[in-house]
Amino acid sequence: MARHAHRTDRLDRTHRLEVGWTACQGHGLCAELLPEHITLDEWGYPLLGEAPLPPTTLKRARRAAADCPVRALKLATAQGS
Repeated sequence: MARHAHRTDRLDRTHRLEVGWTACQGHGLCAELLPEHITLDEWGYPLLGEAPLPPTTLKRARRAAADCPVRALKLATAQGS
């Protein structure tokens, strides 16, 4: 039964992208890797959507965060209510 509870916990999580604004230098690689969730402003800094990321996007979101040249992009996990 503990296995089932663990699986339910994972399903209740939501994932969002966050930007560390003091680290971000506006390289724009994140928007190239995840264009359906990240756009760039006129100076090249990311604009993120408000909605949680769908599970089908998580692998690419992790890659975008890992490939950020200054590690400013983070994939955050929050427990759903």
